[in-house]
Amino acid sequence: MSTPPVIDRRVLEALLDIELPRRNARDTARLVVVHGRYRDGAPTEFSIRFGERQRRVRVSDQTSVLGAVDAWETHNSATEPGAILVITTGVDDHDLGADLRAHALGRRALSVDRAEIVKQRFGAADLDPRIRQEPWLIDALLEAEPSDGWRAHPAGAPWRRSGGSVLTRDAAVHALVNARLDLSGELPGLGDGSGHRDLDVDSLLAWSRTPGAAVRYAGLAAGERAGIAAWLREKVGDAAAVLLALVEAGKGEDAMALGVVAAILTDSARTPEAALAVGGLFAGVTHDTGELGAFASAVQGTLARWIGEAGPERRGHQAARERVMAVLDRADELAADAGLGHAVAGHPFLPSGLGARLRAFAAALAESPQAAGDALNAVMDHRLADLFADRCGVAAMAARLSRWLDAPGPAEIPSVGAGVAGQMRDWGWVDRALNVLWGGDPGNDPVLGRAYREIHEAAVSRRAALDEIFASRLREWTTTASAEAPGGALLVESVLDELVRPLAREAAPLVLVLDGMSASVAAQLGEELARGGRWLEVSVTPGARRGAVSMIPSVTRTSRASLLCGAPASGGQAAESAGFSAFWKRRRMQAAVFHKADIPGGPGQRLARPLLDALAGEAVVCAVLNTIDDALDHDREGDRTGWRTSDITFLTDLLNAARDYRRPVVLVSDHGHVLERGGRELTPGSDAGSVRWRTGEPGEGEIELAGPRVLEGGGRVVVPWREDIRYLPRRAGYHGGASLAEMTVPVLVLVPSVDLVPQGWSILPPEKTVPWWWANQEAPDVLPETTTPKSRTRRTSTQKEALFTVGEVAPAAADPAAPETLGARVTRSPVYADQRKYLRKAPESRQVAAVIDALADAGGRLSAAAVGAAAASAGGRAPRNADLFVTALQRLLNVEGYPVLGLIDSGATVTLETALLREQFGVDR
Repeated sequence: MSTPPVIDRRVLEALLDIELPRRNARDTARLVVVHGRYRDGAPTEFSIRFGERQRRVRVSDQTSVLGAVDAWETHNSATEPGAILVITTGVDDHDLGADLRAHALGRRALSVDRAEIVKQRFGAADLDPRIRQEPWLIDALLEAEPSDGWRAHPAGAPWRRSGGSVLTRDAAVHALVNARLDLSGELPGLGDGSGHRDLDVDSLLAWSRTPGAAVRYAGLAAGERAGIAAWLREKVGDAAAVLLALVEAGKGEDAMALGVVAAILTDSARTPEAALAVGGLFAGVTHDTGELGAFASAVQGTLARWIGEAGPERRGHQAARERVMAVLDRADELAADAGLGHAVAGHPFLPSGLGARLRAFAAALAESPQAAGDALNAVMDHRLADLFADRCGVAAMAARLSRWLDAPGPAEIPSVGAGVAGQMRDWGWVDRALNVLWGGDPGNDPVLGRAYREIHEAAVSRRAALDEIFASRLREWTTTASAEAPGGALLVESVLDELVRPLAREAAPLVLVLDGMSASVAAQLGEELARGGRWLEVSVTPGARRGAVSMIPSVTRTSRASLLCGAPASGGQAAESAGFSAFWKRRRMQAAVFHKADIPGGPGQRLARPLLDALAGEAVVCAVLNTIDDALDHDREGDRTGWRTSDITFLTDLLNAARDYRRPVVLVSDHGHVLERGGRELTPGSDAGSVRWRTGEPGEGEIELAGPRVLEGGGRVVVPWREDIRYLPRRAGYHGGASLAEMTVPVLVLVPSVDLVPQGWSILPPEKTVPWWWANQEAPDVLPETTTPKSRTRRTSTQKEALFTVGEVAPAAADPAAPETLGARVTRSPVYADQRKYLRKAPESRQVAAVIDALADAGGRLSAAAVGAAAASAGGRAPRNADLFVTALQRLLNVEGYPVLGLIDSGATVTLETALLREQFGVDR
């Protein structure tokens, strides 16, 4: 016989499973002689099941005839009935002797057909002939079989999915690769463990990052490694071959990092020295430039997908981020060690490349807003921009302030009302950017730190000048201002009457007093709520948010009491609750106020039962949330530069409850605040009433205010307009002064559905709330003016409901001398007329034209709310359902299926391809 093959328990089990049934000896066989050598350490006793019966198997490996005979005699004399003795031996059959062979199954030594064993283990009816021609594959399949067998384990899924009776070579090698490389869904990100995953370069690269993967692969037989590598090159591509070559060379853990650095070879601007240095990193690995390019491209594609999984909105994003950064940080180390720092400065994946782009942005800030904008675009184009959103976000704020500083500021603030309107429209956003810039670069880059400090100081200086102008107007206005003579301003004590009462005609509103909310914070909250798509923001002033003037001084005791009483007042919670109820009682409505201690529920309940009962009823409900104001006294933890709805205790819960009960919501403050930025404590001449007001004579940076709205200090107080002055020990922030940030009371009005919009009010699209310099748009020729709207008449029950405004909106009279707009030309075209024939209820043409013009003016992108508002502004009756309206527009404008009008951001944003629109409708420029 030939050299005896090495066999183990699994081979013996398969052999017995084949031979015993074939010879009808499942119950009778007691001796089986097998030509082979039993593997050292393999179990010599085990059980095997045939149907309902289980038989014990003993294995004895013998190298001589005497040993084989002795083993049989010993077994034959044993008392255990039904046990099978398997003798593995290399002794030739004729030397064993007739006596021993007479007792053996088949009366001879059985040969092991390893290919047949493979077929049996897979449960196949036949084998691909190519498998029999590759001993390495047969041996590997027998050795690598999972403990639960090829038929059950996920690694065998390629064979099970084939659905045939023949085990093909591809299915066999695929199963082997799954088992050897553990690619059957057990690795993070590789499926659900079912094995139903196509083998691709992503799974191979993920495998290369698992601990011990390279060592296990290197321990395979050389023939098996060569066979696996050849098959993977054929099925996956050159990238797989390079990866496995790196693993064999002991560089498996660095394979992905090396692939990132290898991208230098695809750069047309690479130097010979850089190419040589990259080649050195791949020393000992057979490759050519084309293969390395394919490998680098594959690595970057995988990293791009991993980066997408590391977004903060994705589950498990922190672990995904760590996986990405482990590769890229190592790539930076390898590049630095190879002297490739300069060559990778523009790399789109490396952290050092992002740092280089940020430093280039810092230099561009000193040139011009245009240069800074271009440099910021390069930063945002970097693949890591989303993972370093904090650093990139600070850069974006610096670019915004650069644009704001470059534009001419107002030489004058004509009135207090105009100042508050400017704070809501423009300067509150400046404060928001300044707060972020104050925190500096999260990466602590000194170059960025210097650039940000210069922008911050310039913007603070300009903001201080605005505060000084406003303080001058405020001093004059305060002497006579009252609810009867507001001087064009909305007063905090008039908010209930002018902004909340109109809402109550449609449904009882929920008034959420966010104590201390500034225009800056309101801008952040409004932006977040608009993104959610669950609320529509509305306004009595077309295209603008409203802001009121705080009571004087701008402290909680006077301002919040005046807000909730609807008249100048001073007092605590009892006065606020009584005044709020009295205000609504005079208007024949019930009302209730819930302060901080009244809001939390008991065990298992977020909100208190009385609060939930009130929200479910017909009363006007007010809840006072103190999170922001409390943070001024006790510095908040975590992110110090921004506010989210989730940061304000119970805000999300109350908003959800209001939506469930179809209540309009008013987010309002009682006063704003300024933050501690290294100011100075002044010793007041007389007693300090609080940290930002006192009595006595005004000094530099202060003004004296006196009049009917001054409810402290005997009607006369001294307050600072400068943000860096305080009269009491340092805190996180302050209020009580005369700065725009403190005196402005922001008001955000939200409705859950369009049928709750009061008569004469309109939807406020997000685009209308953002300053031009914030959104990187062209500066307007004339800044919008702010006026106080007149009282509104009660809506009659016979009025129809529109989508984005209530009642008919009269279109503006056309200027006969004005050039025809793009929208008008499109809606007059023959193609448009033909398209309308296919819609049973097409939108009115003037509305379609208005939407086209609005999108074209906005650069081809608007929120769905803004699109609806544009349609409503043209007059007529807009459809109630915004989604159906946009769908109708798409059917009108997307001629022959071309994507003229599209939707992105999960349907929240409408896009217009203007060039394609002109082409499809035959409209020239």
